[in-house]
Amino acid sequence: MTSVVAIVAFLALILLVVIPLHELGHLLVAKRFGFKASEYFVGFGPRLWSTRRGETEYGVKAIPAGGYVKIAGMNPYEPVAPEDLPRAYGSKPIWQRALVILAGPASHFLMGGILLFVLFVGYGVPIEKTVVVDEVTSTLGGAVSPASEVGLRPGDVVVRVGDLENPTQEQLGPYVTRYARRHPGQPLEYVVERDGERITLPMIPRLVTEDGITKGRVGFTLDLQRSASPPEAAWWAIRYTGKTTVAAVTSLDDIFGPRGIGRMATLLFTDEPRRTGDPTTVVGVSQQVGDAGSRGDWGTIIAYAAYVTIFIGIVNLLPLPPLDGGHLMLLAWEKVTGRQVDYRRVVPVAATVIVFLSLFMVAALLLDVFKPIPQVT
Repeated sequence: MTSVVAIVAFLALILLVVIPLHELGHLLVAKRFGFKASEYFVGFGPRLWSTRRGETEYGVKAIPAGGYVKIAGMNPYEPVAPEDLPRAYGSKPIWQRALVILAGPASHFLMGGILLFVLFVGYGVPIEKTVVVDEVTSTLGGAVSPASEVGLRPGDVVVRVGDLENPTQEQLGPYVTRYARRHPGQPLEYVVERDGERITLPMIPRLVTEDGITKGRVGFTLDLQRSASPPEAAWWAIRYTGKTTVAAVTSLDDIFGPRGIGRMATLLFTDEPRRTGDPTTVVGVSQQVGDAGSRGDWGTIIAYAAYVTIFIGIVNLLPLPPLDGGHLMLLAWEKVTGRQVDYRRVVPVAATVIVFLSLFMVAALLLDVFKPIPQVT
């Protein structure tokens, strides 16, 4: 039941909060600059419900796959009433049109940042450099663990291991594994800080196999997060919004580039198993969310939601019509050349992009259903 609640909450956030906010961003900025906005709808297809406030009709349509704001002059095949021409899209300054377009994707970064703030306030911020002991396991490989034997305690800060001073979380595991391979049965000196004092604890690492990988272990887990005040959590949210944005941008080539398309074809037509980094849809992400929900891991669910929200914003900024980035590219062309683009000539390009993205999403959806991505543990 918890996994179902997690999936429903995740989908509701994406479909009922993130997408409406995207379109609301377009609408609010358009109204701020006096554009004629006649419709604001969430979804496509048959109208389920609507109401009119002033000159704008607000409503919901049957297919929850996006939304739109209808601004006079943006559809090249719809005539603009003479009285609306001064308020039409093409009549407004380029910078105002650019801000209207940018407001949609910008909402994703704002929402992603808010989700990360909630994550950091509720679950703490990452401990990136310091190695802090979280739990000491009593056994390791069927015997008493070295860490338990020497009295290592939760909260101890590891300040030296062998000749490695102030190890980071990334350095510790490989260092201990190398030592265990090169010096089997030999003690490795751990120096920990406890209550302001430094204590030396010699431990003999053991080689254990986890998920098919042999690693050197002494029997403790790391504390990966620490509590943070709201101002500190806000700073971390800003920082991680940037890091998530960079990660999303760098992943685009692996998803939509030649490697991504080739990988998709291989997965579709061979028995090649999927990996955790393979392209997926909201269905695939929901499977991961459901697994996290079954463990009660709401922190992971919030992190997933933040990444998906920011990633959708990045995809919207791709310089391809009919995406927001495509509109920005056309505005840049108009600014450079001084000539307004005939949007009717762009329609075939936009149709091609829509067909490509639709086929890509259908392929990824088939994989999510018949060859799910392995659960993250």
